[in-house]
Amino acid sequence: MQTYLTTEQLASRIHYDTRTIRDRLKDSVLLEGIHYIRPFGGRKLLFVWEAIERDIGSASARQAPLIPMANGAVAHG
Repeated sequence: MQTYLTTEQLASRIHYDTRTIRDRLKDSVLLEGIHYIRPFGGRKLLFVWEAIERDIGSASARQAPLIPMANGAVAHG
C-alpha cells in the first residue's frame, strides 16, 4: 500500500515551499512514475511518500565529497 500526498501535504512533511516542489524539485529529483503520479491523466499531482522517503537522502549522499585515506578507504566529508 502506498501513501499519496498532495503538493501541500508533501511540502509540510519535508519543510519545503509548494512552489519549490513544483518549480525546482519536480522532474529534476522527483520523477513522474516513481515519486509522483498524475491520477486519471489530469493536471493534479499526487506524490508517493514511500518513494520520496526512500530516495530523499540519496541525492545529497551522491554529492558529498569523498576524502581518500592512506589505507585505500574513503572518508565521507
